[in-house]
Amino acid sequence: VQLQAYGGGLVQAGGSLRLSCAASGGTISQYAMGWFRQAPGKEREFVATINRTGFRKDYGDSVKGRFTISRDNTKKTIYLQMNSLKPEDTAVYYCAARMFATSSSEAAYTSWGLGTQVTVSS
Repeated sequence: VQLQAYGGGLVQAGGSLRLSCAASGGTISQYAMGWFRQAPGKEREFVATINRTGFRKDYGDSVKGRFTISRDNTKKTIYLQMNSLKPEDTAVYYCAARMFATSSSEAAYTSWGLGTQVTVSS
């Protein structure tokens, strides 16, 4: 499956953004999906994951209560709604796919899209 993330941009602290990840070349309903991010000089960090049906969701501690992952399998798209953004949320955000079960481990994902930059100004 091929993935393309988009929707990033520049936003002030306290603002919101919604990222999207469009999938093609595969049956998206067979894949658990994840969002990761990487800030300059830091390792890639787990943000959120969602199972194939959308009923199970897990989040990284730093985004719990502020970010929401969702999916629309009919549109082959995964979303990341980001609210109450902070400067420390600034990073390149990546979407990723893996067959069947969710995971918070970067190594578990087999397909990655190009990232989209999110910059939060203070």
